[in-house]
Amino acid sequence: MFERIHHVAIICSDYQKSKHFYTQVLGFKIIAENFRAERNSYKLDLALPDGSQIELFSFPNPPARPSSPEAQGLRHLALQVKDVEKTKTELEDKGLEVEPIRIDEFTGKSFTFFKDPDGLPLEIYGQ
Repeated sequence: MFERIHHVAIICSDYQKSKHFYTQVLGFKIIAENFRAERNSYKLDLALPDGSQIELFSFPNPPARPSSPEAQGLRHLALQVKDVEKTKTELEDKGLEVEPIRIDEFTGKSFTFFKDPDGLPLEIYGQ
């Protein structure tokens, strides 16, 4: 019935800051950028190499995330990488704070977390 996740939607508090983070820092490709005047809202469609997408939205005065990461709803977004240690170093070289690398007790794969400008937990997960 379902084939894969098409996109994940994220609402940000500072559109320009988040746009810079996802496109310039993380390197996601812009598919489309639209301003919806009736909602005073931007919608930025971003592509990952496998075809999956992130929709980045801005809305006036969105409520803050209740807690991190155990709030009801989306817990975190996991991004698969070839080399967790190399990716961690690249993110740190760009000024991001990245947690120490851990090992998934069930899969044996390495992973770690960092946060977007609004504190959304983003996971780096090894192949």
